[in-house]
Amino acid sequence: MDTLQSLSPDDEAARERLYSASQDMVQRTCDWSDINTGSWNTAGLKAFAPVLAEAFSELQAEVDVIETEGFEAVGASGKAEMQMTGPVIEVTGRPDADVQIIMSGHYDTVFPADTFQGVTDLGDGRLNGPGMADMKGGLCVMLEALKAFEAGPLKDRLGYRIVLTPDEEIGNFASAQYLTRAAKSGAMIGMTYEPAMETGAMSGGRKGSAVFDIVFHGKAAHAGRAKEEGRSAIEAAAELVLGLEALNGQRDGVTFNVGSIDGGSAVNIVPELAIVRFGARAPDADSAEWATTETRKLFERAIARSGISGHLHGGFYRPPKPRNAAQQALFDAVHATGQAIGLDLEFVDTGGVCEGNNIFAAGVPNVDTLGVRGGRIHSNEEYVVTDSFAERATLSALLLNRLADGRLDARRIKSLMGQ
Repeated sequence: MDTLQSLSPDDEAARERLYSASQDMVQRTCDWSDINTGSWNTAGLKAFAPVLAEAFSELQAEVDVIETEGFEAVGASGKAEMQMTGPVIEVTGRPDADVQIIMSGHYDTVFPADTFQGVTDLGDGRLNGPGMADMKGGLCVMLEALKAFEAGPLKDRLGYRIVLTPDEEIGNFASAQYLTRAAKSGAMIGMTYEPAMETGAMSGGRKGSAVFDIVFHGKAAHAGRAKEEGRSAIEAAAELVLGLEALNGQRDGVTFNVGSIDGGSAVNIVPELAIVRFGARAPDADSAEWATTETRKLFERAIARSGISGHLHGGFYRPPKPRNAAQQALFDAVHATGQAIGLDLEFVDTGGVCEGNNIFAAGVPNVDTLGVRGGRIHSNEEYVVTDSFAERATLSALLLNRLADGRLDARRIKSLMGQ
């Protein structure tokens, strides 16, 4: 690891370039933040995609804007409906180079149109705004790191495929196939630009994540005149919810959370429709299977009620990303690279999920919190630490240099995936 901890002349040149570009990175991210790209704001996503594509055209690469086919989701009626989102942006540079990587990030945010808007200077080197940390700042870091790398002499040794997605915050249901395809096109290492923590800590192992929608159908009736003729879908849903929440604590690391129960209408009508929407997290494949099995048991018990029918939609859309030998080897290499610029990086296991889970499932070891430092993400208090732009872009540029010149052995790390 000694060669990773020292700076080469190419490293020094990249660092100087990126620190000079620090304010430009901050300004570009502020400009991007002003365009609302909430996951369900299809118009906003489609408006921002060309802006992003133009920015990434600054690279020595081919840029493609791909309209997605949308994805199926359970609507308020209880029926599966097609939901549309924005395009996927693919960037391909030197696909025949000796070393290949996949880089990924998302341009959607959790904020619907006309909600959290504008960038505010909080002082102390922090800016508050939608997507400043999660993850328009990360996309800017990715872009500038690649530009700095391509300005150096090592570029022909390393190729990349970038996938920029419009739907990560709601599960990558439309874009997952593009992540998988890029990861399986010879990628040896993955780099994803979710925000790091304000302390600089990064994510280690990640749990797998499931989203379920369970729809119950009963029979409507007048609650006063003929209550006994009705069959309450909400009553069946309530039984299911209690059973789901009771599963918490039964298996180490597995959690369930019911997010909403939709259905019913006036209080004098026995409700004929109820929809239970919930999520589950699991630390490994066996635990994910257990969670799925227990969910199905509770569902089957609920629809065994007289006059109740239903269907179950969803499952584990992101498998767990545990620490294995390949992941740990990559984390060690990133840690050593960070030391070259005075960073003592820590990798903390988390229950959160991201596109790194998808890339890992496709057989590629990856580090997935290479973005800016920030905090309070997914709230209107989201902020970014401005001096982290140059810091994190430099870290990425150094990783690219090391992958290209062999100081970071991508093939060896990927060969450890089965261990």
